[in-house]
Amino acid sequence: MQSAVNGKIGARMDRLPISKWHYNVLFLMGLGLFVDSFDNYMGGVILADLVRTGWSNNYLNATFASATMAGLFVGSLFAGFAGDHLGRKFAYQINLLIFGAASIAAFFATDMTMLIVLRGIMGIGLGAELVVGFGTFPEFVPANVRGKWVSYLSLIANAAPPIAIATAYFVIPIFGWRAMFLIGGVAAVIVWALRHGLPESPRWHESRGDIAKADEILTQVEKQIEAEKGIKLPAVPDQGLDEPGRGDEVARISFWSLFKGSLLRRTIVASAMLVGMNTIVYTIINWVPTIFIQQGISITKSTGMMTLIMFGAPLGVFISSQVVNKFPRKVMGIALLLIIGLLGYFYSLQRTETVIVMVGFVLTVINYVFVCFVCSVYVPELWPTEARLRGMGFANAVGRVSAVFSPYGVAWLLSNFGATAVFIALGAILLVIAIIVATFGVETRQKSLEEIRAEMAAHEAVSGRAN
Repeated sequence: MQSAVNGKIGARMDRLPISKWHYNVLFLMGLGLFVDSFDNYMGGVILADLVRTGWSNNYLNATFASATMAGLFVGSLFAGFAGDHLGRKFAYQINLLIFGAASIAAFFATDMTMLIVLRGIMGIGLGAELVVGFGTFPEFVPANVRGKWVSYLSLIANAAPPIAIATAYFVIPIFGWRAMFLIGGVAAVIVWALRHGLPESPRWHESRGDIAKADEILTQVEKQIEAEKGIKLPAVPDQGLDEPGRGDEVARISFWSLFKGSLLRRTIVASAMLVGMNTIVYTIINWVPTIFIQQGISITKSTGMMTLIMFGAPLGVFISSQVVNKFPRKVMGIALLLIIGLLGYFYSLQRTETVIVMVGFVLTVINYVFVCFVCSVYVPELWPTEARLRGMGFANAVGRVSAVFSPYGVAWLLSNFGATAVFIALGAILLVIAIIVATFGVETRQKSLEEIRAEMAAHEAVSGRAN
């Protein structure tokens, strides 16, 4: 039985027409990422209010941000190992309970130290959700629409930032910052309950050598789609389907394989891109409200301005979904890094509130074209199924490490040299990352996950013969 279907799982999934099943997977995985983003991005507004009320200051805020990043670091690694070894479904369910419970507990925090500790625990669940959500979803959608559909997933996730800030705008003045943690925690528990019905990834089962289970899940899906569409799905040819995902290759991709050969190249590129993404997002989202407060703008007006600016996030992700398959991955990544670096500097020079909002909105749009491109499209495509979540987990962890320490750099630059110095440093970091992508980047556009795996294996074989 296994030999009859072994190696065909990916090809069978890639031939499926888009159906209600795909939309259901998109919706339920998107909900988890939406709540993850909501909980993550409300932090900046909460920090600004904590400063206003005397609960915190710049350096305690930096500790709060660093605790979040430390949790995200641990969560990224946990998700990688749990998702590859215990299953995608196990990993994407346990993380919701972790950050949901910690967020509810934060409602009862008695001081800043307790809040910082709970934020670190929240970060574990938040980091795991990001890795598992964006790492798993590409395994469910056909190669010819993968870029667009994973961008739709990112669109759902990144609709959360403006909604989180808008919610804070109305909730914090009436109920206080504690209510924001309660909202995020309860939402996480609700989504955990809704996602019980999601199936395990057939590609993951295949990569573990459990071909029969992969075939069982996929056969049920095929029957649902045939009934919905009133069609008979075409058979999958045998040629060229035996190499990728064979059960006897499972043991060959260990965690340490990420640091040699073709996987090392991918590890370098993915890590660099995620350092850039984290630096962009957490510099702007976590610190801009505090910058506004220190410039004499009230907390209410600051939150209102950030709400308007952050509506650029879903627009940026939507634009990314429409253009991501039109440009080579390397070209798009390098161009976005350079544009963000230049526009960030220009943004830091603005002093008029109206212009700050307008330029900030444009910057946010471009930022989230990049966030979508990196997090949901390019980085997940780099890895073979056997090591996808470990590769993404490690790369995300590297990005989180940079974000653990960067808040202190931002606090120092902001306190001693002002906002412009912060954005000059950001631009320099993005330039270095653009050079790394230009040097080591690989092309994955319009290729099936199995083709990407086969190309990597072929490159390894050639390198082995050369050595």
